[in-house]
Amino acid sequence: MQAVAALLRGRSVVCLTGAGMSTDSGIPDYRGPGSPPRKPMTFDEFCSGQAAQRRYWSRAFVGWQHMAGAAPNDGHRALARMQAAGVIGTLVTQNVDGLHGAAGSRPLIDLHGRISEVICLECRDVTPRQHVQTRLQALNPAYARSDTSGVEIAPDGDALVDDSERFALAGCGTCGGRLKPHVVFFGENVPKDRVAAVTALVDEADALLVVGSSLTVMSGFRFVRQAHRSGTPVVIVNRGATRGDDLADVRVDAGCSETMTALAEELVSRRPAASATSHWGRPRPATGGGRDQPLRAAATSH
Repeated sequence: MQAVAALLRGRSVVCLTGAGMSTDSGIPDYRGPGSPPRKPMTFDEFCSGQAAQRRYWSRAFVGWQHMAGAAPNDGHRALARMQAAGVIGTLVTQNVDGLHGAAGSRPLIDLHGRISEVICLECRDVTPRQHVQTRLQALNPAYARSDTSGVEIAPDGDALVDDSERFALAGCGTCGGRLKPHVVFFGENVPKDRVAAVTALVDEADALLVVGSSLTVMSGFRFVRQAHRSGTPVVIVNRGATRGDDLADVRVDAGCSETMTALAEELVSRRPAASATSHWGRPRPATGGGRDQPLRAAATSH
């Protein structure tokens, strides 16, 4: 923790988070230690026809009843606290659960979208998920559950429901078209404007902090590669190995909630006073700082 704090202190930090952030909120991840093999629906499969869409929406309908009740955990709150104190700048999340926003993180980029919104694939109208949930409940009362404790929930909020053939779909309220959660499915591209925005942030940052991501998918890994190529220090906090371990200056194999809580204590509560500030409004050391200061010698081993 001292190595992480020493690397991040006084620097403009962009934070990238993944599914490991939300496991303590009861939302499982895809690739954490002990996670069972999962095969999420791809974008092409979803678009293949109503059979696939019924399978997806029947599971998502039940899963939403669990997802909507999830609350931010200590890790979410610690990151929001560090942002409020100016220790961390923009937070970029690969998660679609909305828990960073609920914890008060600002500014925030939802790289893969938000599960709380639904988009029409035809007219592109966006509506709140809860509105669609209410319509689906009226169409499918047999699928409504008051208790999801015995249902296995997948990382993106789907429940493992076997019977989908009888599930009735809801069409777009504007044009009657196909509805899809306003999130990036596997096999679907992240919107170019979001990629460009995060690319610019990483390019301007003095450090990149990755929390709770295995970095298996390119949407997040690309930013670690970008930072490494430009000499920007990278810190990775994750339980288990990640695709970016060889590119990290400091690697912490530990849980997100306890590690971020300890980091907030170190960087916020014990933050020394300083006369100079960075362009992010944080204390910056009077000598050195920024990406030009050599840091790798102080990094821990992987």
